[in-house]
Amino acid sequence: MTSESLFARARAALGASGATAVCWRVPGRIEFLGKHTDYAGGPSLLCAIERGFAIAAVPRADTRVTVIDATTGDRAETELSPQLAVRRRHWANYPFTVCRRVARNFPGRLHGLELAFASDLPSASGLSSSSALVVGTFLALSQANDLGARDEYRSAIRNDAELAGYLGAIENGGNFGPLAGDRGVGTQGGSEDHTAILCARADALVHYSFAPIRFERAVALPDDTVFVVASSGVRAAKTGNARGQYNRASALAAEALETWRTRTGGAAPSLAAALESAGGIEQLRLALRDQTELLDRVEQFAAESRIVRAAGDALAGGDLEALGTLVDESQRAAEQLLGNQIPETIALARSARELGAIAASAFGAGFGGSVYALVRLTDAEAFRNRWSEDYRRTFPMRARSARFFVTRAGERASRRE
Repeated sequence: MTSESLFARARAALGASGATAVCWRVPGRIEFLGKHTDYAGGPSLLCAIERGFAIAAVPRADTRVTVIDATTGDRAETELSPQLAVRRRHWANYPFTVCRRVARNFPGRLHGLELAFASDLPSASGLSSSSALVVGTFLALSQANDLGARDEYRSAIRNDAELAGYLGAIENGGNFGPLAGDRGVGTQGGSEDHTAILCARADALVHYSFAPIRFERAVALPDDTVFVVASSGVRAAKTGNARGQYNRASALAAEALETWRTRTGGAAPSLAAALESAGGIEQLRLALRDQTELLDRVEQFAAESRIVRAAGDALAGGDLEALGTLVDESQRAAEQLLGNQIPETIALARSARELGAIAASAFGAGFGGSVYALVRLTDAEAFRNRWSEDYRRTFPMRARSARFFVTRAGERASRRE
């Protein structure tokens, strides 16, 4: 579906008022490298993709908020209130969590919305559809209420990176400066997805470090390369058992940091800061030598942080062979140490490399989701066909709901005039 048709669908879902709607394009993202690093203060290499959400919104005079899935017709309604109830295990959890947090952090008179969205992202596929909906909902509410002019906003949010940090805090429920937290959506993640969505650059990977968010550099991708993305058909929904698995990785990072603090008496604010201190990794290896799960999590985090930086250097220097080797190392660490891979994503990553991809890896929260392959533009469609056929032979049932598509590194979220 084209971008124009997505916006037409979103506007149409609002009825007659759709003609006056304010619209935003909010992309999905690829986490090129940075598996479960952001919430622990580590680095990531990120890009937006050409697929995403079309958001259309019309302000209301009252505090009522209606959110419509323009593709299915499903709709959810609530009030802008700090006490509003959120529907767990439903897509409305994400926009309604934004509504509740906005009402808490920006008290006083607020305007509600009629908001409709249409998307060409496979849902629950690791492409950050949930965070894209959070970003889109906030952008619409902020515009309708001129939040950027409020003292509360200006004291905490000065640029797009800080906005990404705030939106990450909306999802995980954390405080953001003077903007107090609440329950969040139920996942203990970071702000990597929001940063990719709000701060990406076309045809490049952006290197950010986190907790707090810090821009490191942008590294151009070769002009003759594109991504082929394979959505495995295994949903990576952050609900139920999958939420527990995702939050476990976050909890292990927090436990490792607390172990370091107890052992050293230090006050490092993140696991990354602890490992960067003198002797940090050696101290943790010694302290955790009998705790395999915790030690594996530390080793994966340390390895991934190193790989992100080395891969950025390799890409900047045009050494694509070294880039592919580093991405392979990241994928192995996810399989063997992080433990968030499934047979389907493992097979897709290996198959992509065997079929000639420059680099290939699963990405996102894991326990399902998608795999990217960086390939030559001239071979992209043929590669997509070979890759999807190989997956169909290996996992015929999963292949029925899998999706394979080609994308460049795309633009960040933007208002559509």
